[in-house]
Amino acid sequence: MADFKPEPPFRHDYTPKTGVLLMNLGTPQAPTAKALRPYLKEFLSDRRVIEIPRALWWLILNGVILNTRPAQSAKKYTAIWEKDGSPLYTHTRKQAALIKGQLGEMGLRDLVVDFAMRYGEPSVENVIARMREQGVERLLVVPLYPQYAASSSATALDQVFRSLMKLRNMPELRTVRHFHDDPGYIRALAEQVRSHWRQHGRGDKLVMSFHGVPRFTRDKGDPYHCECQKTGRLLAEELGLSQQEYQVCFQSRFGRAEWLQPYTSEVLTQLGKDKTGKLDILCPGFIADCLETLEEIAMEGKETFLSHGGGQYRYISCLNENPQWILAISTMIKKNLSGWCEAPEENALLRQQRAQTLGAKA
Repeated sequence: MADFKPEPPFRHDYTPKTGVLLMNLGTPQAPTAKALRPYLKEFLSDRRVIEIPRALWWLILNGVILNTRPAQSAKKYTAIWEKDGSPLYTHTRKQAALIKGQLGEMGLRDLVVDFAMRYGEPSVENVIARMREQGVERLLVVPLYPQYAASSSATALDQVFRSLMKLRNMPELRTVRHFHDDPGYIRALAEQVRSHWRQHGRGDKLVMSFHGVPRFTRDKGDPYHCECQKTGRLLAEELGLSQQEYQVCFQSRFGRAEWLQPYTSEVLTQLGKDKTGKLDILCPGFIADCLETLEEIAMEGKETFLSHGGGQYRYISCLNENPQWILAISTMIKKNLSGWCEAPEENALLRQQRAQTLGAKA
């Protein structure tokens, strides 16, 4: 017999609500080896993240990686940890609040907007349960990954589906697949760069570093590489850059297999050797600053560039709470909610019509 989670108490006097669930990757609870171990185990046990035979990977993961990497990663997290916790968590939380406010200004005041992490807390299952308790019967899921990849967008949706399978009374569901070429997203990125240029002057080269994935995923049909390239091209066009003035590359390589190229570390090494005077670098695939942007790119990348003879290295932060980005994603969400959210006056009229149909006096 199926074991479903208990449903919230039914009430005849409530109005069903629409919910928006924002999803990001996740973060450990603290910058310590103890906190990193369960987080990394959950992350690296995901079949969409590591696509090698399970038995072999189990031995590598439990015999080697989880005995060495937590302490190494803890040092990196310590370097970027804030008083309020992980930057990824704090930025995602702030984004959710700002998006709710922006949607309210657009006339969608009754939405339930929340966020969850694919790995770690707040968990997808708990957040969906909380949204159901608030009366959510229609749910839009927005993975905060502009470019679709099986190892990011798809696994986020997997977790949502797994959570819904435990419910007896499932909400109606919509999902956002990607937004790599969304005009609002591109304009927000361009404004982020222009704002940096207004403060620090324009650099000699703009490097766009995206998170890497194994090369074989591209060969097997994952569209991630093409979507990163399109984002880079559209951003360059919006900024009026020639092909010689920008470079798309890929970071965060792991293991010995070939990953998408060119590798960011090698690009920065060569630009340093070329004596590039002013280098600007940003990570368009990350909506919020995190370990991969603040430590790997802003810190390690700078060391690589400077140690090979480069001049100035200027990291451009992620979109984070950029007002133009909040407007862009809110506009995108509103579009995806089409037909689900009626204006308050329309709701009142419909309730009056239903009451009259049942014999109530106008």
